[in-house]
Amino acid sequence: MEHGFIRVGAATPQVSVAEPAQNRCRIEELCREAEARQVKILVFPELCLTGYTCSDLFLQDTLLAAARKELAVLADHTKGYDLLIFVGLPWMRGGKLYNVMAAVKEGQILGLVPKTAIPNYSEFYEARHFQSGNRVPSMEKVELAGGMTDFVPMGTDLLFCCMNMEDLVIGAEVCEDVWVANPPSNRHALAGATVIVNSSASDETTGKDIYRGSLIGNQSARLVCGYIYADAGEGESSTDLVFAGHNLIYENGTLLKEAERFSGGLILADLDLERLRNERRRMNTFGPVDSTGYMKVSFSLNKEPLSLERFVDAAPFVPGDKADRDKRCEEILSIQAMGLKKRLAHAGCKNAVVGISGGLDSTLALLVTARAFDLLKLDRSCITAVTMPCFGTTDRTYTNACELTKILGADLREVDIREAVTLHFKDIGHSIEDHSVTYENSQARERTQVLMDIANESGGMVIGTGDMSELALGWATYNGDHMSMYGVNASVPKTLVRHLVRYYGETCGDEKLKEILFDILDTPVSPELLPPEDGKISQKTEDIVGPYELHDFFLYYILRFGYRPAKIYRLAKEAFRGAYGNETILKWLEIFYRRFFSQQFKRSCLPDGPKVGSVAVSPRGDLRMPSDACGRLWLEEVKALKE
Repeated sequence: MEHGFIRVGAATPQVSVAEPAQNRCRIEELCREAEARQVKILVFPELCLTGYTCSDLFLQDTLLAAARKELAVLADHTKGYDLLIFVGLPWMRGGKLYNVMAAVKEGQILGLVPKTAIPNYSEFYEARHFQSGNRVPSMEKVELAGGMTDFVPMGTDLLFCCMNMEDLVIGAEVCEDVWVANPPSNRHALAGATVIVNSSASDETTGKDIYRGSLIGNQSARLVCGYIYADAGEGESSTDLVFAGHNLIYENGTLLKEAERFSGGLILADLDLERLRNERRRMNTFGPVDSTGYMKVSFSLNKEPLSLERFVDAAPFVPGDKADRDKRCEEILSIQAMGLKKRLAHAGCKNAVVGISGGLDSTLALLVTARAFDLLKLDRSCITAVTMPCFGTTDRTYTNACELTKILGADLREVDIREAVTLHFKDIGHSIEDHSVTYENSQARERTQVLMDIANESGGMVIGTGDMSELALGWATYNGDHMSMYGVNASVPKTLVRHLVRYYGETCGDEKLKEILFDILDTPVSPELLPPEDGKISQKTEDIVGPYELHDFFLYYILRFGYRPAKIYRLAKEAFRGAYGNETILKWLEIFYRRFFSQQFKRSCLPDGPKVGSVAVSPRGDLRMPSDACGRLWLEEVKALKE
């Protein structure tokens, strides 16, 4: 439960219809398994103590009494377990029968949550047996083991609150409740519930699993919650229906675990409660929280170390599935091009200027510009691609820049800036042998001046090439490559730039263009500001500032969820296991924080550019951060992790 993670499960026992004692034994087996695997919240299917398909046997006192008795035995069995379970059974009250889920922990029945939406259509006829439950909780007498009795709340508006884990608040609904227009979980979430549990008996028909998954996923996304859905399975009567045990665990729209249908048993996953809390905090449209009319039931859980039962993607900006990745790439290229199209049309501008280096970022900017010109039905020859060789330019990048420009049909213009930069060094008294930051930045600023002046000559617009990863690290020359008239790559992380260029190459239909793009992809990332060694790139960006895959990982979790360094470090260790050692991860995490805080002044005056994903650093949109904010707290936490 460290860093807000909690292990939850959904379990489907094989039931015997109208055999509560046997069903209770199978539920206990799954409880033992869950306890051994450090599960803290475990949800069982609807009416699983008796079987959902008992039909008119629900009108028999014998069955109802047996179900109550076995609930007491089950509760007694949970003594010594650090496990909160939700289990379904029929419950008589005031001469009426209710379909309830009982919350049980360490020998106690904490509460009874009745089903409110009683289906009586198609294959369902529950209204023949069950009443809709009341919202307002009232106290109900229950029997415990050893002849003991207790009074517990019964009603839909119950919240189960963990005393020693404030982000864990559980609301419950039963099966059909989530299928209706206004599910109880809507109220629960607005009352503060971060996790919704659902005991269900949803029969299987062709294609229903897809709809069911979409329903639960969408509900968890709308409510920004964890959702644990436990479905009935094998053993239910097959007189008319078959149940598949389609268990699901979602977190804010993300599927964490899905049971293989017709298999039964236990699935588990680790919910990230801090993610849910931080997302609700960020979304000012969520809420306000109002728990008026709710009864809160307290429980506690032991806090213990937990090895994550959760996939942590090392590339959070890049979909792992190729089909999804291709779709993402097409969307982003379209967003970039449409943003530039609007800006060019608004300015009445029919010329664009792009500094082309043979590197990934300038390549992507040129590809996007070509697409925008196509959308505007402008001739690509009105795109001026400027190559500006200087001290660090290699033949490989120079050739690729020139060939790329020609194939795309843009106008190629070469401006060798060696003489201008050398003269500038003379003017300011800087030795050409001194390869310090002045040596590098003078070249970047000279290139920007050339681009701006060419744009002035043609009445054109300078298209920025810098990407979001560079901006986050401040890896840009202030008023050099940092500046443009519209930055098409401003919210594209470096790890995704590669895939955008690759996708363009794979789908362009031009083998020569594809060949050049793939060679650019194989070229080391470099600003090429220092002289080459033996004709090859000597200055490799990732050797200086660190691997972009690590920095993009840090960037995602810092800006998207506001996680603290210790949690990001833990996730990074999981995601990059076998790729980077702990010391390496901490080294670059510290450098990321140092650069992120110290370089905000560059981001505070960024040119306009389109947002393409959920993370961006625009000072007008996602990141309103003081340029002189202190990063001491974050850096001290990183330092503590090293000790």
